[in-house]
Amino acid sequence: MSEMPPLTLTVTVTGRQGVAGSSAIAREALDAESRAWVQSLSVEGDERVQAVERLYDLLLRAARREGQERGRLVPVAGVELDDICQQAAGDALVAVTSKLDDFRGASRFTTWAYKFVVFEISVKLRRHPWRGRTIPTADDDPVWDRLAEDPRQADSRLESLDLVHALRQAVERELTPRQREVFKAVVLNEVPGDVLAERLGTTRGAIYKMVHDARRKLRRRMEAGGYMEPVAEA
Repeated sequence: MSEMPPLTLTVTVTGRQGVAGSSAIAREALDAESRAWVQSLSVEGDERVQAVERLYDLLLRAARREGQERGRLVPVAGVELDDICQQAAGDALVAVTSKLDDFRGASRFTTWAYKFVVFEISVKLRRHPWRGRTIPTADDDPVWDRLAEDPRQADSRLESLDLVHALRQAVERELTPRQREVFKAVVLNEVPGDVLAERLGTTRGAIYKMVHDARRKLRRRMEAGGYMEPVAEA
């Protein structure tokens, strides 16, 4: 893998209209360090540029620490991992500065800001294995065969095969084409919901709603067929 050039942070200083006079932040209630951060990021000019650069450096260090911990679970390292960390730090920086008025001082400013970068690095590492990959479907027999695999005794395996066959029929007969697509990707092939949402041009909430509805339909079908015990719905 050729070494990627380091990303450079381009700081665009934009005015924060009315920050000084109308900010909802009770700055007098903040600790001194947090108050200094908020003040420096709220003004215009060189002071804000320097504060943004310092904040980016802090977020990047946090992203690298988090990336090293979470990266053990994802096949990514070296320059590639550092590129993801830089992207996460940059996106977290944008989120922090755009939501500055939401900071209420329940924690230190840096602790609050770190939450944004932890979220960003988590999302990016979760999506990374699927970057450039085709999302699989459950139409091929090997996928269903994998679900039916059971290392126990033969009678248990036959029971598993029967259950998978019933589930496969229920998926094809009970779900709409869109629900089948989402259910097969998220539930059977373990595609992250946000990855699928991005591919389909929808929201993660919409994906989870479709999965929930699909599960409910399938449960009813499997209960009717005697494959599951009925469960009263709230």
